Amino acid sequence: MMARRARIVKTVDIHEAKTHLSRLIEAAVDGEPFIIAKGGKPLVKVEALETPTPVAPERLGFLASEFEIPDDFDTMGNDEILEQFGLDR
Repeated sequence: MMARRARIVKTVDIHEAKTHLSRLIEAAVDGEPFIIAKGGKPLVKVEALETPTPVAPERLGFLASEFEIPDDFDTMGNDEILEQFGLDR
């Protein structure tokens, strides 16, 4: 049976935590959790979250072979639109 190593977790009082919060959080992210105490009584443990690596969404284009886009798609209906606004060519 393998022996587990006990990890010593730093305890800081609430005043010190407020004063050095940024530094303490950086240490927690680097694997050094800490406990915030008030009047010597432990209140909370702060440690880094283990977040999963984001998965990229599947690429668009799943309908690419289902229909064709005409070459003049960007200009389709221009004459009709201009006519409706009284801007005949």
